[in-house]
Amino acid sequence: MDMFESIVQTLTDGRTQQLLLCLLGCILVTVGPKILPITFLESSALPPIFRRWLDFVPVAVMAALVGSEIFFYDGVFNLSTTNLFLMVSIPSFVVALISKNYFLPIAVGIGLLILARHYGLT
Repeated sequence: MDMFESIVQTLTDGRTQQLLLCLLGCILVTVGPKILPITFLESSALPPIFRRWLDFVPVAVMAALVGSEIFFYDGVFNLSTTNLFLMVSIPSFVVALISKNYFLPIAVGIGLLILARHYGLT
């Protein structure tokens, strides 16, 4: 059996076809939700109230991601001064309000966290 016959036999095998269909399904499920809204929803076609509502989505996603990291310390909900991430987030939040900058609060938060860990305030 030559190489071409081996490839044809492998591609016509039922398990290989199932694997290829599964792979194609995974690609569609992963790429579809990312491409379909962009292609079918133009911002001019959306009602103004829906466009205003969509403006809050990045803020809500960021709050959900950051909130769980700030308020849960060592796997426990913690609002005390022993929560290092909460203590570092307060000055970072103030810097964000004052500067209206994306990079500066992150740099302040990381810097304060490094200093706190360096001086043993874990």
